[in-house]
Amino acid sequence: MIRILKRLFHMMKQHKGRLYLGIVLSMVNNILGIVPIICGVWTIKVIWDDANGLAALRSNHVFYLLGVIIGSILVRWLFAYVRASKQDSIVHEVTTAERLKIGDILKRVSLGFLQKKNMGELTTAITTDLAFFEMQAMNVINNIVDSYIFLILTIICLFFFSPALGLAAFLAIIISSVGLQLIEYQSRKNSPIRQESINEMADEIVQYVRGMAVVKSFKQEGVASEGLYRSYKKSREINIRLERNFAPCDALHRLGLYLGTSAITIITAFLALNGKIDLPMALMMIVYSYVMFNTIEAADNSMHILEMLDTIAEKLQSIETAEFIDKDGRDISINYYDIDFKDVSFSYDSREVLSHVSFHIPQNTTTAIVGPSGSGKTTICSLLARFYDIQSGEITIGGRNVKEFTCDSLLKNISMVFQNVYLFHDTIRNNILFGNPLANEDDMIAAAKAACCHDFIMALPDGYDTVIGEGGSTLSGGEKQRVSIARAMLKDAPIVILDEATASVDPENEHLIQQAISALTHGKTIIVIAHRLATIENADQILVIDEGRVVQRGTHKELANEAGLYQRFIHIREKAEGWAIGQNERGVIHGQNMDR
Repeated sequence: MIRILKRLFHMMKQHKGRLYLGIVLSMVNNILGIVPIICGVWTIKVIWDDANGLAALRSNHVFYLLGVIIGSILVRWLFAYVRASKQDSIVHEVTTAERLKIGDILKRVSLGFLQKKNMGELTTAITTDLAFFEMQAMNVINNIVDSYIFLILTIICLFFFSPALGLAAFLAIIISSVGLQLIEYQSRKNSPIRQESINEMADEIVQYVRGMAVVKSFKQEGVASEGLYRSYKKSREINIRLERNFAPCDALHRLGLYLGTSAITIITAFLALNGKIDLPMALMMIVYSYVMFNTIEAADNSMHILEMLDTIAEKLQSIETAEFIDKDGRDISINYYDIDFKDVSFSYDSREVLSHVSFHIPQNTTTAIVGPSGSGKTTICSLLARFYDIQSGEITIGGRNVKEFTCDSLLKNISMVFQNVYLFHDTIRNNILFGNPLANEDDMIAAAKAACCHDFIMALPDGYDTVIGEGGSTLSGGEKQRVSIARAMLKDAPIVILDEATASVDPENEHLIQQAISALTHGKTIIVIAHRLATIENADQILVIDEGRVVQRGTHKELANEAGLYQRFIHIREKAEGWAIGQNERGVIHGQNMDR
């Protein structure tokens, strides 16, 4: 317990002054909660004395009583208000800082880190876990710290009042603590299991929602939801099992408290019968024995939550301690943009993707990369942008190793247009300005016009202020592609990477996108991955990749006359691009080559 509290205090160390002040105010507030009991005992004593002729009951006694009660209520209200205003906002500030920190970390880690952490785990860490932390952390800290400090002070007072009462309370706490320790042990053992179950459910939900179009098109709702229902059932079984393990420990904890209350009641009655304390004091002690152990019952519920908070903190720490890919990088400016791969090898875990790859790309030239699917083309571009680190060799831009750069100083030199475009659930304006947030309106519109998307944007209900769906779902594939090109044009980086930018675009939009790409790449160093001959035949050099190696290089004309993979690629593409759907004389639809 102390270890976890120290971890939570460490997470809030920047606000420790307000945190400690809040704890003190909360503790004093709890102590003032005894005032009504004291007032009740005092009232009974005054009435008792009046009935026995020991002292007359006077009207000012009522005013004293009202004054004390009202005063204690006002003081408690004031302390509660000050505590809430100083302390309650701490967790909101901490969780906001944690979310921003995680966002910054995810920008600077290798993509391999994101692949090892499933989406459900990352999603729950940033959303559900931090929301739980935000709702529970401060209450748990106050409950546990207040409870134990209050109880320690109470037991000390009881020892001075009567050693027997102090000993009874102390033994009750020992029995209760054994139960709490067992609760803590069970929670520590089971919290990771519960957290894993939550992560699994989140991952299944993300996959189910993302794959809904495929699920509907193949009419496989039942099959697709099997994993989702399985994760729900697993979560239910885990939670039931955890509650069964928790119940005996909780029962032992509560037994200790009930035994303590009973012991204090019996001892107090015995002391009253022997004339060692008067009746009003005995009544106060009996009533108080129930109140003093209520604070520990609050700590009982908090103990289980405390272990869950520890699991969340552990998960956040595993993200926050991830190694930055640019931890040794510096802000570097370069004057020219030649690109060199020197004996580069790279593997995804144990699967080798590139093996001893070397090539040179002069600045302001176009290099096309072709090869079979899975040969390593996209990986080359990802390594250049340092989404991953190579295992051996060296990659340089402008004569500087990419490992010398920070991610920001490296990527400010590179614009990337992907085959699978991702647009944010935001306005079109902000999606384009993502390439350069400091650009003015005129520059943004000029980029849109150059990317051939200004006209369709202006035809939308709100023009550039039209909010598009997540991932750009409310736009067509060609429209999304042109917006992404406008975004890249606004960035105006000297190196442009085009990864199958026109592969899945319909012919109607292709000429617009080709026109936009021509505007984007003018005067730049270009790396293009493509399968269309029209895209690559005018490149200054073509690199042919097969099984992670550069097997051919040269111009289109040179490679077309050279036996090898590229020549076979040309023949396949010519047949594919000349293929169309037609009908024979009997009206049967079939494929035919239009170039024959």
